[in-house]
Amino acid sequence: MSEVKVNKISPRTNCGTTTLGDSGDTFNIPCGSKINVASGGSIVVASGATITNNGTQTGFGREGSVDWQTSSIKTATFTAANGEGYFCNTTSGGFTVNLPAGSAGAIVAVSDYSRTFQTNNLTITPNGSEKIGGATGSAILTTEGQSATFVYVDATEGWINVQETSNSIVPRNFLTATGGNTVTTCGNFKIHTFTSPGTFCVSQISSCAAENTVGYMVVAGGGGGGGEYGGGGGAGGFREGRNVPIDNFTASPLVANAPTNAITVTATGFPITVGGGGAGGSSPPVSSNGNNSVFSTIISAGGGAGRYENPAPSVGSGGSGGGGGGGGCGAAGSGNTPPVSPSQGNNGGGGPQGAPHYGRAGGGGAGAVGQSGNTTSGGNGGAGVASSITGSPVTRAGGGGGGVFNAPAPGGAGGGGSGGGGAGSNGSPAGGNGTANTGSGGGGGSHDGNPGCGGTGGSGIVIIRYKYQ
Repeated sequence: MSEVKVNKISPRTNCGTTTLGDSGDTFNIPCGSKINVASGGSIVVASGATITNNGTQTGFGREGSVDWQTSSIKTATFTAANGEGYFCNTTSGGFTVNLPAGSAGAIVAVSDYSRTFQTNNLTITPNGSEKIGGATGSAILTTEGQSATFVYVDATEGWINVQETSNSIVPRNFLTATGGNTVTTCGNFKIHTFTSPGTFCVSQISSCAAENTVGYMVVAGGGGGGGEYGGGGGAGGFREGRNVPIDNFTASPLVANAPTNAITVTATGFPITVGGGGAGGSSPPVSSNGNNSVFSTIISAGGGAGRYENPAPSVGSGGSGGGGGGGGCGAAGSGNTPPVSPSQGNNGGGGPQGAPHYGRAGGGGAGAVGQSGNTTSGGNGGAGVASSITGSPVTRAGGGGGGVFNAPAPGGAGGGGSGGGGAGSNGSPAGGNGTANTGSGGGGGSHDGNPGCGGTGGSGIVIIRYKYQ
């Protein structure tokens, strides 16, 4: 065996390259020898080349490097191998990663494949009595999109998490949609308001599943006020949903927080129905209920019609009931018909009232029942409810006020409920109309009025709110 001993090998030209041997040659470094690389220097391994370590590595460590197992996505409990990284899919349920027996420099990494660690946790369990971060027991990963790299150091600290990330590095898609008569924003939320029928078209859903459950308000058309001595029309059904904790706008007392009555959208079109208000009564046609409003599975019932004079004692039931009362039959319309939870409205006022003015009752509102009339005045419509789904508080769905028989009555006709209810008639003019796009009831007419008609119910509205950035 030949031997060459030199203190330095340098290229013939400054900053040139010196080649050791030919392709296929092997250079052995004897046991106990080492290669020192000065500060600023480096060892470059060309593509396709390898450095084989048949001994124990010392000094430079692993520096967090693992081989990611992309061809085997883990969905159930398994035992990890040293030097490997695993993508863990907990969509169907949480499971456990058992770490291998620890040896200095051993390394294992995991990553949230489906961004579901926050719902179905991943448990990291050490081998035997070994530790994680100096403590006995398992570590639990509970953050959406979380990744962690564990290196075994020694028996005192065991496995130490040397690198951790979360979904801040995951590309984010937000829900994208079109449709509505107006589209506005409030902070990170977009609001589509439908004041007439249309389609809410979702072109892209969010990469965060929880953000695809949207907030909504669906208000039906209000009932018409009864004519010729009529009760106030009931407000259209008022239904509201909110996706807490993604969104926590100031809602009405009738709000259903997800998952109750939750609407989760997909990339498709959702037809929107906005109910019109019911017609006011005159002579001889009776008043009519309002029309339903619809978004997906949420159906709000039209408000009940106010009672029409004594020969036609019928009164409407619906989202909120129409007002009855007065002389003779005192029946009132029922609210929350058909029944839903939370309730979509209240009953109209009722109870027969005597001479000389036989005040009719007010229609029910989303927030309160209609008031009964008395011998000198009509009853007020039930109050509506306020919501800040659009970014500022707006009150909607008030009941219509009740009219009177002998006008003018000293106590006047019933006032419309807050939120747009029409006032009852105390002679002339006719009962007031419910305000458009509030779902409020129309006011009842009076027998001595000219023309004595009840007011028309206000049309409904549909509002959809979601996180867009």
